[in-house]
This record gives sequence, C-alpha cells and structure tokens, in this order.
Amino acid sequence: MEKRRLGRTGLEVTAVSLGALPVQRCSIEEAGKVLNAALDAGINFIDTARAYTDSEEKIGRHLAARRSEFYLATKSMARTKAAMARDIDQSLICLKTDYIDLYQVHNIKNKAENDAVFGEGGALEALKEARQAGKIRHIGITGHSIPQLIAALKTNEFSTVQVPFNCVETEALAELIPLAAAMDIGRIIMKPLAGGMLRQPDLALRWILEHDISTAIPGMDTVEQIFRNIEPAKRRKPLSAEERAALKQEAEEIGREFCRRCGYCLPCAAGIDIPTTFVFYHQYLHYGLKDVIPRRYKAFPAKASDCTGCGACERRCPYNLAIRERMKRIAKDLG
Repeated sequence: MEKRRLGRTGLEVTAVSLGALPVQRCSIEEAGKVLNAALDAGINFIDTARAYTDSEEKIGRHLAARRSEFYLATKSMARTKAAMARDIDQSLICLKTDYIDLYQVHNIKNKAENDAVFGEGGALEALKEARQAGKIRHIGITGHSIPQLIAALKTNEFSTVQVPFNCVETEALAELIPLAAAMDIGRIIMKPLAGGMLRQPDLALRWILEHDISTAIPGMDTVEQIFRNIEPAKRRKPLSAEERAALKQEAEEIGREFCRRCGYCLPCAAGIDIPTTFVFYHQYLHYGLKDVIPRRYKAFPAKASDCTGCGACERRCPYNLAIRERMKRIAKDLG
C-alpha cells in the first residue's frame, strides 16, 4: 500500500489508515476482527480518542501484542494541564502501551479553547512534559474550525493537524492544507467519506489522494470496509471526467448542512439515535426510498417526535447543525 510522510514526525504512514471512532460500536469480538484485519491488510496508522468511549480499550486488548506493527494516535479534549496529564496516563493504560506516537489536542472549537490550551497551566504544557518523559512522541491538533486550526498551526507547536476534508467540504484546501504543507506539518484527513454520506467511497478516496495530504482515516467497523477502502491506496488511478462529474453531483445533493455521524451529539436525553435518524431521512429524500424508509423508521425505539427540544445535542455538535428544527421536519415527514 502507498505510504506517505506524516510531516515533520518523519513517520511513513499508509495513505489510507484506520479511523477508530466506529470501533466503539463493535462488540469486543467484532473489534478484534476489524483491528487485526486492518494490520493484516497493511494499514500501519490507527487514530482513536479518549472521547470514543471504549475504542482505546479495544485497541489495547486486541493489538498490544502487535504494537511494533503500527503507529498509534489518540487525542483528548482536555484543555488544562492537569486534565491533559490525566488523560495521557489513562490512554497509556487503556491502550496497553509504554508510548503513544501521536497525542492530539482534540476538537478545538473557538478562540477561548485555543487560548486555554496555550495559556499558563494549559494542556500544551502537559503534552510537552509527556513528550519529554517519553510517554508520547509527537503532538498534534484536531478540529472542525479552519480559522482556529490555522491560528494554532502558526504557533509552530504542532507536528500534525487533523481536519475534515472531502469532495463536499473543501474549505481546508484554500489555506490550511497549503500552510501545513509549507510548515512540514502532517495532514491527517478525517471525514474523507463525509461521515459515510458519500455512496461512492472508491471515487471519494481517490479524489482525496490526489491532494497534498499525508493520510486519510475513514472510520471503519467491518472487515469489508477495510478491504474496500484501502484499494485506492493500493492502485492509484486518476479520476475520469465522468467520475469527477458523478462526485460533484453527489456533493451537490448532500449540500453543506449535513450530519457527519461523528456522534458528539449523543447521548440524547430522549433516547433518539440522532445520526442514524438523519441518515434515514437523507435516504428518504434522495435515494428513491420514500416507501421503504418510513416502514423501517417505525421500528426505531425513539423517534424524532420524541425530541424534547432541550438543545444539548446542538451545544455539542461541532458543525452547529440546527438539530431541533431538523427533528421537527423528520417527525412531520416520517411520522
């Protein structure tokens, strides 16, 4: 499989690697099959997070004996030195490893959070001390706010940046990716398949790999997804004019305001599976399934009509989606 240099870290990572967010949805047994299949297929970079419930524990349980075969990245939403230090130590325990190749400041949303990370007693102090102690090897940053990531990179404190980038969300191309490349900062691409919304993963990943990125980390929770998603990194094939047109059409159908299925909105106090509900509604609107989707939707234990309007989901959503208004539309259309 094609490998690319992860910026100034010097690590040579597979161009398509494993995003482990969906691993939290796997059973212990299923997680073992997926994780081992990823390494067996040649993937050598795995990205997880403290926020992905038991994803770290599953990786530690199933891959501790194969630690020398892959580079390991995780991340924390801690903003203070004390909280970040605790999370680093907890990650080491859960992952059953003596060191983590890349530890990232997770999901920077605004200037106040950026200031907290860099300020006195901030998370960056803990990361630097952990690096000095050999607990971690490199420091990175992730987020969905392009301006905040650009501001963070200009401090020259980070070796990698992780950002959403796909044929629907192209904002990172204007300044962030060129800046990171010029500074020799590794470019890790999250949401390369738009959170699973893109129906043509082969085309979507081939499009991503044409750009100046280090690695794309689609979330994968089945062995079949692994085999499918690594193909573009095994056989580089330029997109044809027809394929580009097909991707463009799909991107236009999805639009800008769509759910990436990151799961940060959960848990819902009313028990609604918000990402799955949104996916079903998208299929209802665009996939010609207006007879099928309502029947399947009836089996949901909690439906859009159960939304209490508390707004907790919207406060957690990194894309600031108007979830409550969408729930009203879904309740009206699907019952």
